[in-house]
Amino acid sequence: MQALVEANNGSASAYGNDSHTDLLNTRFGEIFETEVAVFPIVTGTASNSLALSALVSPFGSVICDQVAHIQNDEGGAPEFFMHGAKIVTVPSSNGLMQVDVLQKTIHEKKAAGLLAPPIHALSLTQTNEWGIVYQPPHLTALSAAAHAEGLSVHLDGARLGNAIAALNCTPAETTWKAGIDVLTFGGTKNGAMAAEAVIFFLNERTRPHIQDFQRRIKRSGHLWSKHRYLSVQLLALLEGNLWLRNAAHANRMAQRLSNGLKKHPSITLAYPTESNEVFVTLPNATINTLEKAGFGFYRWPTPPHISGTMIRLVTSFDTREKDVDAFLSHIFP
Repeated sequence: MQALVEANNGSASAYGNDSHTDLLNTRFGEIFETEVAVFPIVTGTASNSLALSALVSPFGSVICDQVAHIQNDEGGAPEFFMHGAKIVTVPSSNGLMQVDVLQKTIHEKKAAGLLAPPIHALSLTQTNEWGIVYQPPHLTALSAAAHAEGLSVHLDGARLGNAIAALNCTPAETTWKAGIDVLTFGGTKNGAMAAEAVIFFLNERTRPHIQDFQRRIKRSGHLWSKHRYLSVQLLALLEGNLWLRNAAHANRMAQRLSNGLKKHPSITLAYPTESNEVFVTLPNATINTLEKAGFGFYRWPTPPHISGTMIRLVTSFDTREKDVDAFLSHIFP
C-alpha cells in the first residue's frame, strides 16, 4: 500500500512505459537468475488464460491434471482466451501429475490424428490444488517429457511463494531450471492489492511469443493506462523477499492449524499439509458449529478414499496465531 501511495506522486507515461514497469524485467531477472520478459496483469484468471493463449493454437489443446485450477475454477476463461482450444485432463491421486500418464495421454492424442486437437502445452500448478508441493526433480521430469514431444510448459504459480518457502529452494530451481517456460506469478494471494504477472523465461520456445503478447493484453482489455500501479505492487513484494516471508508465515500458520486438528479423534486430514492449505474431514455437527461461530470456508469435493464432509482451510500472509487458536477453540471447547 505504501508503494502505491509513493507511486501516486507526480506524473508518469501511460500503458507500461513508466520507470516502475521498466524495472520489472531487471528485478525479476535478478530473483530468478535469468533473462525474463514480465507482463503485469490484474487477475490470476487473466494471467493464466493469456499465458496459455500465447502457447496454444485455437485448434490445439493444453494438458493438465484433472483438479487443475484452469479446468475447474476459471469459469471457462482459458478456453475463451485460447479461442476455443481444448483442455485435456489426466487423473492423479493427489494432484501431482505422473510422467508415464502424461506420456501415455500425449501419445494417444497423437495417434488419433485429426480426430483430436494436438497438445501444444503442459500446464502444472505449484503448489497444486491439494496444497501439495512438486519437488523440483518431479517438475524437471514432467517438463522434459513435454519438451521431448514439442510442448511448451506453463506453471500456474498463484502459490509459488508457498512452494518455495516449503522446499527451501531458489525461485530458479522450481521454475526455469526445472524446465518451466512461462510462469504465472501470484501476487494477490501473497499480499498485493491486485497484481499478478506473466513471466516468460526467454528461450527458443518463448521468444517467438514475446512480440505479440502485448497485443494479447490489449485485445483482452487488460492493458492499464496507469500501469505503474500494478508494477509497484510487484516490486514491493520482491523488495527484501517480502513475497517469500509472507508465504513462509502463511505456511507456518497452516502447520499450526494442521497440528491442532490432528489431535481430534474424529478429524481426518485428507492430504499432508505442505503449504498454506489444509484439507480436513470434520463431523457435520462440528462444521455447523464453526459456521454458526462466523468462520467461513468451502465445502470441498471429497475424494473417494475419504468418508465424511471435507472442507478447505487456507491461511495467508495476515493470519495470526490467535486466529488459528480461535478456530481450534471451537473444535476443542
